[in-house]
Amino acid sequence: MLFKKSISKLIAESNEIGTGTLKRTLTSYHLVALGVGVIIGAGLFSLTGIVAAENTGPAVTLSFVVAAIVCALAGLCYAEFASMIPVAGSAYTYSYATMGEWMAWIIGWDLVLEYALGAATVAVSWSQYLNQFLSEYGLHIPQQFLHGPWETYQTTGGSIETGIVNLPAIIIVCLLSLLLIRGTAESSFVNNVLVVVKVAVVLIFISLGWSFMNPANHTPFIPVNEGEELLKSGKIGLFDFFNEGYFGQYGITGILRGAGVVFFAFIGFDAVSTAAQEAKNPQKDMPIGIIGSLLICTILYFLFSYVMTGLANYTEFENNAKPVTTAFAVTGYTFLNQFMMIAILAGYTSVILVMLLGQSRVFYSMSKDGLLPKMFSDLSKKQTPWKTNLIFMVFVSLFAGFVPILDLGHMVSIGALFAFTLVCIGIMVLRKTEPNIHRPFRTPWVPFVPILGIIVCVILMASLPVESWERLAIWMIIGIIIYLLYGKKHSIIRAETKAKQE
Repeated sequence: MLFKKSISKLIAESNEIGTGTLKRTLTSYHLVALGVGVIIGAGLFSLTGIVAAENTGPAVTLSFVVAAIVCALAGLCYAEFASMIPVAGSAYTYSYATMGEWMAWIIGWDLVLEYALGAATVAVSWSQYLNQFLSEYGLHIPQQFLHGPWETYQTTGGSIETGIVNLPAIIIVCLLSLLLIRGTAESSFVNNVLVVVKVAVVLIFISLGWSFMNPANHTPFIPVNEGEELLKSGKIGLFDFFNEGYFGQYGITGILRGAGVVFFAFIGFDAVSTAAQEAKNPQKDMPIGIIGSLLICTILYFLFSYVMTGLANYTEFENNAKPVTTAFAVTGYTFLNQFMMIAILAGYTSVILVMLLGQSRVFYSMSKDGLLPKMFSDLSKKQTPWKTNLIFMVFVSLFAGFVPILDLGHMVSIGALFAFTLVCIGIMVLRKTEPNIHRPFRTPWVPFVPILGIIVCVILMASLPVESWERLAIWMIIGIIIYLLYGKKHSIIRAETKAKQE
């Protein structure tokens, strides 16, 4: 039997007002800024160069377009859900209403992977850029305090040493967690300031760099994939193409692999939906926040990556920790490099902030449903889930400070794509089971849009390395064990359903 949460019950929850509920303080502008705040960050400033060098060449712009199409298809589905069921929890809540408790738990646990571990990964990168920024002023953070105990680094003398702890990563996670505890409105204000800073610098990069682009750097726009040519000529078979590692090494498959990787750069627009219960007018504000932030970021991503690959040849970005400054050096405006660094730090900071906010709201919803202990839904006088914020402050900071999270970008991407797939399925299910319910925003061309969304999400998931699937499976096994030991026994919906049957 499917234990589903009724739509009417969810809508009733969204209309609750009082000290035990989240406070409605966010407008459509705040939600767009929230989306832009988490989308523009680590992905744009670091992955663009990596993907261009390893997978796509200048065609990284097309990878961004493919990833944006995936997000747009899922975003339309998210917008319908968020306007119709304006409660915290995002895809977790939507799955609970359409596919039942089991799938809701799976997606909720999946969102832990996307938000919490994603925040930890970004915090690690943030610390490296902070040290780089401070070094320009003669200040240096000791290397042993920039790496965890399971990481090694090379000293100036050439010796290999082991780190102690990534201290700046821990500090930024703790500071932002305390800010979230202080209140959503205060957090939103800080996020707005960070968004203005980084968008301004992204626009400066695009406008100043445009006239310095070298057309030769965009030729060939799609570098040749030797395996694709051999496959077309019949010299190798499909099995050899994949087995010998040709997939993703430039060409069309490189664009697909690149889209799967830069998809990490778009992760976060769905975090807007986690704040639905804090929107002043969610029926109107949520679709604007989700679609608006996605549209703005797609335009900026396309232009930024086009200019970046036009300023420097994509081969220069291989193993380059500073692709943005490498490209911008061509303009001669090197005095703006520090402003670029400030934008990157601001971008990373807002990403961590919104990811921490999104995760606390998912756990808040899961706790309200009895699937997690009650402490995760306890609210402070500021009406924030402060205990959840504190717990994740410790959890995320420990990962950021001590654990080398290699290839986590792939792992977070596959988690998000999985969530998007379930949201697209959920829209079709709800159109069948609840055809007459009021929908302030309707996903157009159903079932074409959600089906296409499912197909492209699965294609991008398939394009990611096998290790991503293995780690996702391990993570899900851990989640299933927790559900069976605690969630299933304490589920409020299960208890209510069984009581009615008796």
